[in-house]
Amino acid sequence: MLEILDYLKDNVLTINLWIITIYLGFEVISKVPTVLHTPLMSGSNAISGIVIIGAIILVRQSASDDYLSLAIGGLGIILGTINVVGGHAVTNRMLEMFKKK
Repeated sequence: MLEILDYLKDNVLTINLWIITIYLGFEVISKVPTVLHTPLMSGSNAISGIVIIGAIILVRQSASDDYLSLAIGGLGIILGTINVVGGHAVTNRMLEMFKKK
């Protein structure tokens, strides 16, 4: 528990950046019309690829007893992969709608 508190004290700027990023992402996505969600989701796949690479680098550089970094890196890999797979499925579904029968 003390390790978590020390980590929070040492990384106040990073935590504030996370909070602002989550708030801005929610506000931007909630203001976009639903017609534009699919093209934006396709574009976010590239960003998720960058997140996955960053999470892999974080996990590889973390010490084996640094459970917090390993957990955050693992969560980043899982969530980025879900976004990439979901975006790919939605894009394929959208492209199927434009094919001639």
